[in-house]
Amino acid sequence: MKMETDENPTVKPEQAVTVEICEGSAKIVSENRVFYNPVQQFNRDLSLSVLSMFWKLCQNESKERKNGKKIPGNDFSDGMRVLEALSATGLRSIRYAKEVPGIKAIIANDLSAAAVKSIKKNIKLNNVEHLVTASEANAMTLMYNSTSPQSRFDAIDLDPYGNPTIFLDGAVQCIAEGGLLLVTATDMAILAGNNPESCYAKYGSVPLKTKACHEQALRILLRCIESHATRYGRYIKPLLSISVDFYIRVFVRVFTSPLECKMSSSKQSMFYQCTGCQTYSLQPLGILKPNPTEKNPNQFKYALPTVPSVNQHCDQCNNKYHMGGPIWTAPIHDFDFVDSLYELIQTEPYKNLETNPRIYGVLSVIREELPDVPLYYTLGHLCSVLKLQCIQIVKLRSALIHAGYKVSFSHTCKTSIKTNAPAKVLWDILRNWAKIHPVNAKHLEKNPVIRVMLSKEPEMTYNLHDIHPEANPSSRQRSLSRFPTNPMPNWGPGTRSTLMVGDDKLPKRIRNQNKHTSKRPNDEAADNETESKQLKTT
Repeated sequence: MKMETDENPTVKPEQAVTVEICEGSAKIVSENRVFYNPVQQFNRDLSLSVLSMFWKLCQNESKERKNGKKIPGNDFSDGMRVLEALSATGLRSIRYAKEVPGIKAIIANDLSAAAVKSIKKNIKLNNVEHLVTASEANAMTLMYNSTSPQSRFDAIDLDPYGNPTIFLDGAVQCIAEGGLLLVTATDMAILAGNNPESCYAKYGSVPLKTKACHEQALRILLRCIESHATRYGRYIKPLLSISVDFYIRVFVRVFTSPLECKMSSSKQSMFYQCTGCQTYSLQPLGILKPNPTEKNPNQFKYALPTVPSVNQHCDQCNNKYHMGGPIWTAPIHDFDFVDSLYELIQTEPYKNLETNPRIYGVLSVIREELPDVPLYYTLGHLCSVLKLQCIQIVKLRSALIHAGYKVSFSHTCKTSIKTNAPAKVLWDILRNWAKIHPVNAKHLEKNPVIRVMLSKEPEMTYNLHDIHPEANPSSRQRSLSRFPTNPMPNWGPGTRSTLMVGDDKLPKRIRNQNKHTSKRPNDEAADNETESKQLKTT
């Protein structure tokens, strides 16, 4: 990366800084007025890998159609039309054009005239004028004008600064039958439950403050996309849903089927969580009951569930519940697709991607996830509720497996416990653990939740000594890059319309110093001198 600046090392942030950035096979030139964030390289590497795998999937479906098999979706065998609705520098579109097979045309769109100027310059710089076209338009207007079958896109990439909800209505209308939506959301504070009223206004769901907040965020976004799609007789099929760094990213296919739309309520649930021990329970909005006939033994009927799924008070600690949702409770991954993607990234040229080790590690954990178990508990939280000495996670997983239950990690949390065991089984295992490692008496005196929960005898004795061979999964044994630490300070989404690279980019801790303090005129000289020293230091 080269930076062209004046000889003065104290470059002001408002000055135009031109930077040459190389990422993958693309090379772009950007200025600080156009947003570029190197943090998102993992996002871009994963996205082009998924899009490449999607192209292979479409080719396989095309062959099966020729053999007479009925498969939903359009035939993309002549190439894919891709829309990057919020393109900024055009880097992602250029990388798609140069690194993804089967690309027929890409529209790199942005509302900013400066961004479009940068996109055109970078398209020419990378010699992809025959594939990539720059567009200066409102993304929603562009998508609403492309809803006819002839003008729809085979893949649409939405990677906004913040929440993507305002773009979803247009996206589900202008995506081709069986096409791929790639959607990012970076407003994790809202999705994680810090502002439930804002989340409801934007996504139509109420989040709870839960240790499984990152998976909850994925399920809220998927439900939101589904709710937009069903208005037009369409439904989604998630291929891959990930939560990494400071954002979530989902890859879903969109199909049309009034019958599948009727099943949408059975894929969504309300979410109850105890205010004391945070035991959770799910209440589906609809259920499917078997209704076999002679002509169709697999026939079913739609029905309403009986409510509530929880008592007024928690069975474990006798506290009341908070209610959130609705959230998506169907699978968030297509494991056949994930397996194929896992094999693809181990081949050329994908294994040469800079973030390939991390993609490999994340996909390894996802392949081990339980497909039909929404949400999870965390080891630290379970033990902290009872003020217990923390049990080894392998021992807890082993006890669950010995008892006949399934357990896995979630790719969203290092200490997650995703299991099909009822909550009372988890608490009974910890009650067994408490007999071996008793709770400090002062906690029993002060904390009524601990007293109530430990006053109950476990229904059975669980094996906490013999480690089951399946308790330590392969990804953990091989020490893969499953949950890597942030590579630099202030790792995050950055500032809108800022380059995010270069010596002029001050750390957040320095930029925010005394930002609420009113300065006196005679302090300006001292402030300028301090700023100059800080710039030289950083």
